[in-house]
Amino acid sequence: MKVLVIGLGGVTNGGKTTLAEKLKKMLPNCDVISQDDFFKPESEVETDERGFKLYDVLDALYMDEMVKSIRSWMKNPGSSGVVTEEPQNMCDNLKNTDHVYILIVEGFLLYSYEPLNELWNRRYFLTLPYEECKRRRSTRVYQPADTPGYFDGHVWPMYLKYKSELEENASNVVYLDGTKSQEELLSCVYSDIIQELKKLRE
Repeated sequence: MKVLVIGLGGVTNGGKTTLAEKLKKMLPNCDVISQDDFFKPESEVETDERGFKLYDVLDALYMDEMVKSIRSWMKNPGSSGVVTEEPQNMCDNLKNTDHVYILIVEGFLLYSYEPLNELWNRRYFLTLPYEECKRRRSTRVYQPADTPGYFDGHVWPMYLKYKSELEENASNVVYLDGTKSQEELLSCVYSDIIQELKKLRE
């Protein structure tokens, strides 16, 4: 039994969750873990001197719990409640990948945490230009809600910081342009994962 662990990281509102869910429907034996499920309760998230809740940093997340979840999935992917029925319109070159399990981990801060970095088979990073990201973010409702100035004061600077660290330190990350259509992004990542599955089978 082999496992393939795919990271789908990048900018807030870049389309990570949508992409992950679409891939899950198209790939055999595929499961998704979302980083958003590991946020600490609001009372445990630090506030800076401007009154901003610092959500876009690793300290706002139970990262060790997240690593545990991924590792326990890797040990026993078949029992994680993954639906193993064949996805709709599965192409022939996937027919005999029954023994390969795929985990897609999606989140905005996946590649800055060392213990996670030894787990990836493939890493993708969605980017968006400032204006488009701000526009999308303003259409979403968060709990707690974004306070005025929060995007410019905390969210965007943190994204730029982590992105530049990634560009400096990480090789083999595939950067994806989040302004492309969902179909384009899906087809690009899907065909890439199929190549990985072929390699695993060889």
